[in-house]
Amino acid sequence: MRNHQRWLLLLLRHHSLSPPHISRNLSNRPPFQVNRSVTSSAIYSRASHILSYQRSTFRNFSTSELAVEHKDSDQIPILNAIFSKPNRTNDEIKLDLESNNVIITHDLVIGGLRSFNTAPDSARRFFNWVTENESERLSSKVYNYMLGILGSNGLVKEFWGMVDVMRGKGYGVSRGTFNRVIERFEKEEMSSDVKKLKELYGSNELVANSSKEACSRVCKLIRGNVWGDDVEKQLRELKIEFTSELISMVLEKLEYEINKALIFFRWIEESGVFKHNEQTFNALARVLGREELSEKFWKLVDEMRTAGFEMERETYIRVLENFVKRKMIKDAVDLYEYAMVGVNKPSSHDCTLLLKKIAVSKELDLDLFKKVLRVFTESGNSLTGANLDAVLKSLTSVDRFGECNKILKAMGDAGFTPSPNQQNKIAFNLGSSGKDKESNEFMNYVESTVSTAKSETWTSLIEGYREAGDLAKASDAFEMMVEKEGPSHAGYALELLVSLYCRKRRAIHAFELVEKMVYQKELPVWHTTYKLLIGKLLAQRGFGEGLHVLHFMLIQGYPPFLDPFIKYLSKTGSADDALAFTSAMTPKKHPSTSVYLNLFEAYFKAGRRSEAQDFLAICPKYIRNHADVLNLFCSMKPQKATDTIRVTA
Repeated sequence: MRNHQRWLLLLLRHHSLSPPHISRNLSNRPPFQVNRSVTSSAIYSRASHILSYQRSTFRNFSTSELAVEHKDSDQIPILNAIFSKPNRTNDEIKLDLESNNVIITHDLVIGGLRSFNTAPDSARRFFNWVTENESERLSSKVYNYMLGILGSNGLVKEFWGMVDVMRGKGYGVSRGTFNRVIERFEKEEMSSDVKKLKELYGSNELVANSSKEACSRVCKLIRGNVWGDDVEKQLRELKIEFTSELISMVLEKLEYEINKALIFFRWIEESGVFKHNEQTFNALARVLGREELSEKFWKLVDEMRTAGFEMERETYIRVLENFVKRKMIKDAVDLYEYAMVGVNKPSSHDCTLLLKKIAVSKELDLDLFKKVLRVFTESGNSLTGANLDAVLKSLTSVDRFGECNKILKAMGDAGFTPSPNQQNKIAFNLGSSGKDKESNEFMNYVESTVSTAKSETWTSLIEGYREAGDLAKASDAFEMMVEKEGPSHAGYALELLVSLYCRKRRAIHAFELVEKMVYQKELPVWHTTYKLLIGKLLAQRGFGEGLHVLHFMLIQGYPPFLDPFIKYLSKTGSADDALAFTSAMTPKKHPSTSVYLNLFEAYFKAGRRSEAQDFLAICPKYIRNHADVLNLFCSMKPQKATDTIRVTA
């Protein structure tokens, strides 16, 4: 009776609500302690109520869990590309897998082998790599898939070698593998191998069937009764050998009746039937790794580590997916920290995954974010630009890019500095999204922490403001850039600002800015900037200012930009305007004859013959008497041409 009370009390212990754990370090606390002061009648009444509640609560719970970040089917083509190449080193393969964010799971191993059905060399490379680097992914099912590939492709010697390895692990040949291989053996008339395989499969089938049958009998007994001395007695009388695989199967089948699974787990060892090992601890951990069982999960895994056992990577991945899917981000981070101090360390992708999930949470938990960074870097890892890019992308997805400064500060404290290209992207995004305060904070960060490429970052900020159409902020940023970094690298930024002025039909103000930069700051203005400004000035009736821009171009040694002036003059310019243009476009006394000819032709083409005559009248004498000019005017209507010649002679 005392034994019966102990396990019913254990059931109550696990069902009771406890406050959220403050610390995960429970190694000094006796696991699953029992209060022995409760009376027997109270125990029976409470236990019956709990078991009834558990059955109704968990009946409709879905057991299907999807991967959080990547579907295995999406990663199989990547595996094919990686393992189809021979003579690759282990480090090269690891680098390729990490760069493609491939996480090796049990299901992915199965899928990968399935895709290598007719490519035994690739399958062998993949299987051997998993054996060496991800051995916890190996199972009876994995071995059987590999065995099927070897047998169905006629690799008989390797096939029987694999069978021997499987025997040593207690694995048998599955029905599917048997059917695949026996067909090939019979087709090749390998009679001795056919006979040997049939004998092997017959004995294996008995073992497999007996394990499934034993699991079914144990689960039926536990589910159908309230735990007590009678249940324990019946379990002993089943005369079943409790192995790691059988216990794991039972725990998995009892996942909807957690309290009974826990009692069974404790009874197995305390009754002397079986001493728990890493496999059985992990089996229960996978069952407990759910939202409503968080406290029980943490107690178990702390006990598991105290006992000297490691969390298998398969357990870690499955539980992490559950936590993330249910937005239990703090538990997910704690699990990441737990796994990082173990043998089976998480991949670098997990760090990025958690940082992204924290970034898109309802509120940015900086302490949690810093904790992930600390765990990652203290394990000998270094943050990369990919980590920052992923977090910034996540912030953008929830329209919280303005919090990037907090992210940068945290990552900076962890030893990471963004690349110049990343700085530029951040500046542009802040400017284009109109986040003035955050932009100022970011540029202060750049000025105080970054040694090079500051001018490029200022330019990117201005480009962002230009994208948003914010002329005032773009102008302020440009003035600040010139003040802090000097004018020598501000040419592109000036062009951005000029284009924004012109877009807002304020070409005259753009001219005033350029004039100020040329005379006061000696800023080297780009040729394209001058060309842009001239075109916009003439379009906005700024002919006089355009002539000044021509003068600036001459000072910097640029060739004059004539086409817009000729087009403008031919349509609206007077003879005096044309004369002013020809005087301004060259440091010499007069421009070449071709300039005059182009102007006359443009006037004629625009149908403004009288303006052409007026301009000719005030041109230098050598132009009026030039043969090409005379021929041009003579080619007009005879009467008009004659009149023209008479007037200009």
